[in-house]
Amino acid sequence: MSTMERIAVFPGSFDPITVGHESVVLRALPMFDRVVVAVGRNAAKRTMFTESQRVDMIERVFAQHGAVEVMAYEGLTVELCRSLGARFILRGLRTSADFEFERAIAQVNKAMYPEIETLFLLTLPEHTPISSSIIRDILLHHGDPSAFLPQRLDITQYPFR
Repeated sequence: MSTMERIAVFPGSFDPITVGHESVVLRALPMFDRVVVAVGRNAAKRTMFTESQRVDMIERVFAQHGAVEVMAYEGLTVELCRSLGARFILRGLRTSADFEFERAIAQVNKAMYPEIETLFLLTLPEHTPISSSIIRDILLHHGDPSAFLPQRLDITQYPFR
């Protein structure tokens, strides 16, 4: 009897990846055979780092974890999940406001793809205030965001736009 591979997709812009994102992936790994970190293309969103820089950053962070894949994608996350045979979407929650926003998306995704389940992992308390937006602001003002970035990531090697 063959069992279906348990694949979770962790979608986001990851502009840049934070210690909170890293923690969510590492904590999810024991639950899944594979975690796909999916860097979404959003033409309406101006990013600080290019898509290829963001993919490279994430690949470096998880280089020691063979069960983590990184890819860029365009379009609906549920369509990516279908194409990968993934039955789970992974999301991290920092605040109750995150929950309200994510709940609505999860319910729409479930309506479009009934086989999908969205799993929410609460961020660790020390990661609650950390967001990519805050890190971008620190970088724009020439501060040092290293305390909020994965240790394996040297952000200084990525010039930003």
